[in-house]
This record gives sequence, C-alpha cells and structure tokens, in this order.
Amino acid sequence: MATHSSAAPGSGAIGTRSRTDVENAHAALEDAASPLGADAYRTGALSAYRWALGRSVSAPVTGAPGGGTPPLETLTAEVDAALVQIEDLTRDPAALTYTQGVQEALAWVCGHRDDRP
Repeated sequence: MATHSSAAPGSGAIGTRSRTDVENAHAALEDAASPLGADAYRTGALSAYRWALGRSVSAPVTGAPGGGTPPLETLTAEVDAALVQIEDLTRDPAALTYTQGVQEALAWVCGHRDDRP
C-alpha cells in the first residue's frame, strides 16, 4: 500500500492531498468523456471527490451526514465501508461499479494509491 503525503497538515489538505490536487482530479474526471459502461464508476468517483471537498451533504457509501471537508480518519472509514460493500457478491453490478469508483477515488485522496481515477 502506497502512502502519499503531498500536503502538510493545516495547509488546506484533504486527506493527504492538497485541495488543489483534489479539485484538479474532480475537474479532470468531470471533463473527461466516459467510456461505455463506465458511468457508474465515474459517478462514484465524482461523488467521492465532491464529498471529500465538502460539497456533499452525505458520504457516498455510508450516507453519513456531511458538513465541510471530512478529516482523514473519516475519509479512511468511508474507504473501509466501500471495501466491505465491494466484497458483497450479491450486490447489483452497477452499484458495485459505483462503489469501486468511490473506493478508488477516496483511496487516492487518502494516499493509499498513487494513481487517481
């Protein structure tokens, strides 16, 4: 598992990334053309970025109430919740794909992976 630390605490960080990095990731994904069948994944990743940026009233997987930019511990808990749902083989494929988008975007925000969705 990679850990990334491009943002110093107190510097407007979101997880381990700078606010600018997360804003850029959101904008790039929002502007990118979505390949056929990738809409649920893209929607999940965009939902994750919006929530991490404090622009959503609830977390994308758990539905926990929002209220500004969540701290790293809350972001990580949402990644963990997504992983639990991904392991549930009885889930609808579109819901699974959405959850994978959330998990990969938040894992990047938290510094658990180097490549962003």
